[in-house]
Parts: sequence; structure tokens; C-alpha cells
Amino acid sequence: MIYKFCVIIEKQKRVDMYLSALFNDFSRSYIQKMIDRWQVSVNWNNISKNLKIKNKDEISIDIIVEKLTEVLQENMNLDVIFEDDEIVVLNKEAGINVHPVPWEWWNKNTLVNGVLYHCKDKLPSIWWVERPGIVHRLDKDTSWLIMVAKSDIMMNYLSDTIKNRKIDKYYLAIVIWQIKDNEIKIESYIWRDPNNRLKMTTLNPVAPKLALTYATVLEYIDNKYTLLKVKIETWRTHQIRVHLASIWYPILWDKTYWNVRVNKEIATRYQLHRQALHAWKLDLKLYWKDVHFKADLKPDMKRITDKLDLDL
Repeated sequence: MIYKFCVIIEKQKRVDMYLSALFNDFSRSYIQKMIDRWQVSVNWNNISKNLKIKNKDEISIDIIVEKLTEVLQENMNLDVIFEDDEIVVLNKEAGINVHPVPWEWWNKNTLVNGVLYHCKDKLPSIWWVERPGIVHRLDKDTSWLIMVAKSDIMMNYLSDTIKNRKIDKYYLAIVIWQIKDNEIKIESYIWRDPNNRLKMTTLNPVAPKLALTYATVLEYIDNKYTLLKVKIETWRTHQIRVHLASIWYPILWDKTYWNVRVNKEIATRYQLHRQALHAWKLDLKLYWKDVHFKADLKPDMKRITDKLDLDL
């Protein structure tokens, strides 16, 4: 797989630092190995890892995916919302990776391992064999409603539905402080933070992409926090977390985008040890009719919301 693109930066930057910020699936050391193997060129020339690139340089990367030889089946306690011969819909636990990462040889304790066992290998594959039937990516530390296709026809249909944005995704998020406006709209450019490859940002992002988020206030919690229903019009990595943090209403216990001291208070008071974000509802057309899938909150977020008089 070859990527070609033009650099857009204000100041010169080491090529390995720039690329590791742009491709967060690859560590900086892995990028350096790719450079040593001549998989990366700048302005059609082979380079060294300490080369400094500048604005309008042209980069070409030949990414060779090191596939796992086998993906193991594991008997996991999957939370199944719906299932038929074509699709299974799951409520993913927080803290579980969705699929193995080939370059780290991570081949167990992932959602894919559990799905393989549950469906007994009767699954299609997309991109790599170790992501059978899974057509959308998820944060490890978010609980999530996820669809898994069980046939090639359903996989292609779901992929096209997502690509053409013919699906509505709703989330529940608990944020720090009370939001006074009943409804908010956040629109900005977002993508990789040039200074930290693990983060997204709205401030001078690498290769910026437009993102649009809507949020509605559902209730206040302990006069300190706000429960939001969130709908995203664009599907950018970490979009909700970055957008809410950018307007100073970060999600509780977000270790990447907010304050460690506040997180410790939340952990002690509510026994919450991951970001308070849950992919709650999916609305789409399936079998020529409108369908609505909904996943209940996991126990750790329920401990915070149970006192509210809301039908979630």
C-alpha cells in the first residue's frame, strides 16, 4: 500500500517525528525502520531518519503490512444486542481492543478473537484477515455499540452505508462542569497533533479534516457535571473527546485530553477508571426498513447516572 502526499507545515521538522505524528498506528521506531528499509522517500529520493522536511515536500511511503499467520479464537462473554444470519450487534466493554495490531504481534484478548469463537469462523474479512466482519474502528477505552457483518454481502452493505453517511450515531458522554446551553454545535478542523502522535487536536493539526459535532444536555449530575447526548456528522478519530475538550467541557476521566487531578477525584467518588463515553444508539436502514439498535450503559457509567430520572 503506497501513500503519496504533500507536506503542509510552518517550520522544518524531522521526517520520523512528522510521520509518527501523522500515522499513530506506527511508533517512531517503526517509522525509522521503514526509512532504513527505503520504504520512505522525500521528493523521490531515499532519505535518512534525521532528515528535516519542509513545507511542500512530497513524501511517498510504501507500507508493508506484516500479517499475523493465525488469529486465535477465544471464548469471551460477549454482550450481544442483536443477531441473525447476516449480522451480530454487540455492546463492547471498555478496555478491550477491537482487533490485533499486526506489527506488535498482538493476537489475543481482542474483540475479534471473541467474535471468531462466537461465529465459528463463518465471517468475511475486510482489509486484513484479523478484522473479520468489523467495519468500523473503536477506541479501546470507550464502551461501544458495534456491528459485525457475518457475510460478504452484509459487510459490503455496512461499509457503503458508513462511507456514504447513511447512518446516525449517538453517544452518551459525561463532561466536567455544567453546560448552560441546551444544545451546542462544534465545528472545526481536526487531526494529528504535530507534537504528539497519540493525540488529535484542533490547533494547527497535521493534514486537517473538517469535523462537526452536535450535543444536547440531558441532565446535570451533582451540580458539577453534565450528561450529554452527542451526535457526530463526521467520523474523525477522537472527534467527540477533542471537540468537547476544545470548548473546556472535557469528558470525565479522559487521560489524554484532560486534568489528572480531576480524574483522580472521579475515580475515587464514582469508581470510574476510563473515559465516560458510550456509543449508545445506531439508526440505519437494514433489510429495506429503518432499524434502531441501542446499547445500555455499562455498570461503571450507570453508577453515575442511576440517580437521574431518565429513560436511557
